[in-house]
Amino acid sequence: MRLENIVLHNLRRRKGRAIFLVIGLLIGVATVVTLLSLTDALGENAQHEMEKFGANIILSPHSDQLALNYGGLQLGGVSLVAEEIKQSSLVNIDSIPNRRNIALIAPKVLGAIDVEGQRVMMMGVDPVAEFKLKRWWSIVGRPVQQGRELVVGNAVAQRFNLAMGDTLKITGQDFTVVGLLAKTGSQDDQLLIAPLSVAQETLGKEGVVSMVEIAALCHDCPVEDMVHQLQTVLPGVDVQAVQQVVKTRMHALDQFRVFAWGVAVTVVIIGALLVFVTMMGAISERTREIGIFRAIGYRRRHVLHLVLMEAAIVSALGGVLGYLSGVTATLAALPFLDGGKATWQWNPTLAATAVVAAVVVGLIASLQPALRASRLEPSEALRAL
Repeated sequence: MRLENIVLHNLRRRKGRAIFLVIGLLIGVATVVTLLSLTDALGENAQHEMEKFGANIILSPHSDQLALNYGGLQLGGVSLVAEEIKQSSLVNIDSIPNRRNIALIAPKVLGAIDVEGQRVMMMGVDPVAEFKLKRWWSIVGRPVQQGRELVVGNAVAQRFNLAMGDTLKITGQDFTVVGLLAKTGSQDDQLLIAPLSVAQETLGKEGVVSMVEIAALCHDCPVEDMVHQLQTVLPGVDVQAVQQVVKTRMHALDQFRVFAWGVAVTVVIIGALLVFVTMMGAISERTREIGIFRAIGYRRRHVLHLVLMEAAIVSALGGVLGYLSGVTATLAALPFLDGGKATWQWNPTLAATAVVAAVVVGLIASLQPALRASRLEPSEALRAL
């Protein structure tokens, strides 16, 4: 009789023990798959959500004349009167190896203007990029689009008693207030925000920008690499990573994974002990059967093969059913987590790893019982008759 037939016959004959092993491994694999799937889904969603908090790389002209704080970020070496960044040079950003990791590029020009005898900071922005980058901004009205339009910071609006639709004269030109920026508690409250080209013309800074904010998707690349790449293609420009923002993002995602892997390892150990105890009991029950096999000429390697093949079949079945159960549990849990925003994505690596890991754990846990069975002498085993 072929060894494979003996194994299948034994599994059919002892269905209860096989089902118990499959259920034990199924629960273990399902728990691990659920945790890792939820971690991936929530981590991916968290990454996208955290991108809403703004830039994590700042480009500024190299100068030691004046330090400028903007938006709570300390930017060293920015001088509003020194040579600024040529806008045409920003196309070089597209040539860096990690360009795909850049979500948004938001250039801006800054300068002081006179409004009714008072000095006010004007900031020219790319409307599409800037208002997408600053998603926490709350605007009554609408963002600037083109032409002589303004979004007015809260402090400026109160100082000059500005309302929607008002006209503000700047350098002899009429600007229309199309939006009022709600109070942010930052220097944004002190700004007059205009389209980039209009602000450049008003400030006499055509073709240059004062700084550039970049939102980088760096969950799969070191931000330091991107900083180095940007410095290479933009000589004479200071490139600074807002390390606190980046590290906070990465730390949050890492905590998800550490927790999941900690639970996964615990579950794997418990599953291995379950297989070990069950297989040891099975060997004790089958002492007579093993003795007969040895007496009719089966070698030790045949007995070892029988036990390990049985463990492999049961473990593989437990791995497949465990993975499917884990995916089902993930799909059932996601709508109740993170506001239902996280989505599950097929991960072939996780599927293959779940099945292979179940088989490996089953084989390792069954190895000692299998060796014990293979070492049984026919005479000792037959005494149990």
